[in-house]
Amino acid sequence: MTDTILAPAERLLALRTRIAARGKGRTAHKTAPAAPAPRLTRSGAAKARRKFLAFFPGGFADAAYIETERDYKSNAHRRWQEVLARPLFAARLKRGDYAGIARDAIAIEGRTNLLFSFEKMALRDAVKSAAGAEAFAKGLYDFLHGAGTPDARFERWCRVLDGLPRRQTRVLTWPVATVFGFIAEPQTHFYVKPNVTRAAAAAYGYPLDYQSRPNAPTYAGMLAFAETVRRDMAKLAPRDMIDLQSFIWVQGSAEYED
Repeated sequence: MTDTILAPAERLLALRTRIAARGKGRTAHKTAPAAPAPRLTRSGAAKARRKFLAFFPGGFADAAYIETERDYKSNAHRRWQEVLARPLFAARLKRGDYAGIARDAIAIEGRTNLLFSFEKMALRDAVKSAAGAEAFAKGLYDFLHGAGTPDARFERWCRVLDGLPRRQTRVLTWPVATVFGFIAEPQTHFYVKPNVTRAAAAAYGYPLDYQSRPNAPTYAGMLAFAETVRRDMAKLAPRDMIDLQSFIWVQGSAEYED
């Protein structure tokens, strides 16, 4: 598995090159055809399935999908497990390695294109001080592994991000609030790019009660949307939130115009 990260424009160019070479939705490698379409409960779901398969006819096993959408996200999760899996994270907290935790978490995300450059910069600025690094490290562990309900942990995490030192750009955004959970635990957490996710939900016919400030009820709604997609696309066998987030990205992103 390669660690190469393609920028959005490069990913789209690679995909369109394959489409041009093999016909719309074809990849450079043979892929198994997708399973027959299940009966879907909403017309938006059927349309979303058709759109996804037009670009990736092999579904979540499609070689172009794995190269352009999945690999760099799963690679980030693998790197996280190498340095910040729960036992390692807990041991590093115990010995006070707050700066190292913050550095590793931000570096792992930094090798993806998930956050905008201004969000990456805001994060780096926020953990430059010892106090910022400590708050970030402790807050992130609590979000991922702490006590209480998922809603309570997410609210605490948002308060931590909101309280971090800032120079110009605020740290508390939907992408920053959700990216580390997504990388660390892709079976559980969803990555929220708000404009794309809202556009995808609207096209899908799924109502989202969205608020621009990150909060637990809205995040729970995002998770519920992802789980609805998981059920509707069961025949495509999505493996985790990486597949679900990628599917939703295809629906709402300008990279994948109909």
